[in-house]
Amino acid sequence: MSRPHRWRETPSFVHARMVDEQDQRECIYIVDDDPGMRQALERLFTVSGWKARTFATGELLLESRSGSDAACYVIDLHLPGASGFELWAQLSMQGIDRPVVFITGQDRESSRHLAEQIGAAGYFIKPFQGRDLVETVKKSARH
Repeated sequence: MSRPHRWRETPSFVHARMVDEQDQRECIYIVDDDPGMRQALERLFTVSGWKARTFATGELLLESRSGSDAACYVIDLHLPGASGFELWAQLSMQGIDRPVVFITGQDRESSRHLAEQIGAAGYFIKPFQGRDLVETVKKSARH
């Protein structure tokens, strides 16, 4: 009678190193009021090797007082309360100096122009290709 095959267990010191490396990854901060979009972007960045934190509004991001581990912000332009541009202005006034990518379902020339003036790393019109967004973030973020 043969014994069942047992998978070789990973030594605990290897697992600890893997967890430490994972904890040190920088995070992509996603602000979008659409729950489906937040979830899709969180998954996209997670499978691409990033940590991701999501917020439904700019106010929730600001209230969280987090962001020191942000590699990049992905912000929807049309949010309840403060717009994506207004949120970015508030973050900038707080000394946040990280790349930002704006996403929108309502493309306007004035929005594209303002994003360019701000120095945004990217401007994406929904629907967009996830791989293009990840590439833009990867190029601009300190990953």
